[in-house]
Amino acid sequence: MEDARRQARRRVPKMFYDFVDSGSWTGSTYADNEAAFAALKFRQRIGKNVDRVTSATTILGDEAALPLAVAPTGLAGFVWPDAEILGARAAHRFGVPYSLSIGSVCSLEEVRKHTDGPLWMQVSLLKDTDFLQNLLRRAKDACCEALILTMDYHVAGRRHCDARNGLALPPRRSPRQMLDLLSSPGWCLAMLRTSNRGFGNVIGHAKGVTDLASFAKWHADQFVLDIDWDQVKRLKEAWGGCLIVKGVLDAEDALLAIDAGADALSISNQGGRQLDGAPAAVQVLPSIADVAGGKAELLLDGGVRSGQDIVRACALGASGVLAGRAWLYGVAAGGEDGVYRVLQILREEMRSTMAFCGVRKVSEIGPHVLYSPTPARSKYA
Repeated sequence: MEDARRQARRRVPKMFYDFVDSGSWTGSTYADNEAAFAALKFRQRIGKNVDRVTSATTILGDEAALPLAVAPTGLAGFVWPDAEILGARAAHRFGVPYSLSIGSVCSLEEVRKHTDGPLWMQVSLLKDTDFLQNLLRRAKDACCEALILTMDYHVAGRRHCDARNGLALPPRRSPRQMLDLLSSPGWCLAMLRTSNRGFGNVIGHAKGVTDLASFAKWHADQFVLDIDWDQVKRLKEAWGGCLIVKGVLDAEDALLAIDAGADALSISNQGGRQLDGAPAAVQVLPSIADVAGGKAELLLDGGVRSGQDIVRACALGASGVLAGRAWLYGVAAGGEDGVYRVLQILREEMRSTMAFCGVRKVSEIGPHVLYSPTPARSKYA
């Protein structure tokens, strides 16, 4: 994974690489997401039958090769041209769901045209209700299996890297930005070959939005601030299918989301890109699992960089994870094959870790695979 990250950094313009690989404010929550995973140690077991270890499982009732879905990531098609299409094809070839962001560069219809695998659509509560209702209809027409409602993005995080790099809407065309783009010739050539250079889910679909400039005006005042859970209930009713509420970091909010109709919860702090100083996602997972266990599936989103992290998340109550930066490193490093290779690495690491912990199936992973300084009681005690 680190090799993919380094290669992505070499191939992508700085403004777009930093957009992916940084957090808000001081970046403390971004760093804590990874550190909290690393602090969880495994309980190594021996003398166990670990023949035929498998990472296969089910997510939201559907079979998956790995307890993972590709997370929705905005601007992916600027990180690498046609990234959403390449990522979806790789995910479906591998056997895991792909989630498309409302802020994607390639449109929902364009992605669906290139793959028939499991597709999830991410939305937010918007003031333009006509556009939102139309997007729900488009998601149904594209046979999306689930809707992800992001609840922690209505206020923008303070991302100093983006401000320093001049990443803005509409794009700035200063000599500094042009030099940054030209420093990545492979990216430039790939961008010249594609026609996907806007926000395809919105441009041409929202009233009056025809280009990046009009998109910027539309986007600036779209997010609803007077939020209540009745709005979530109405969205669930309008959608009628599986609803994942994303951005849950509190046990009380988890119960409110389930009461509003959520079928699954994404335990997420937006990868440390929103509220700096928020806890790591994996730190709050046990408390949410305690109150939500059995009432909704839990998907851990934030800091997943290895197959070992997937095992850790499952041990603490998650049925799977959402991985964002990992697939972006892969697509920037090697396109569709890069994403596929990243998923292979995650599976290989997960299977190896499961074998060391003495389990063969995802359903066998539990708190017992994590090390505790208090010895477990056994018949040999």
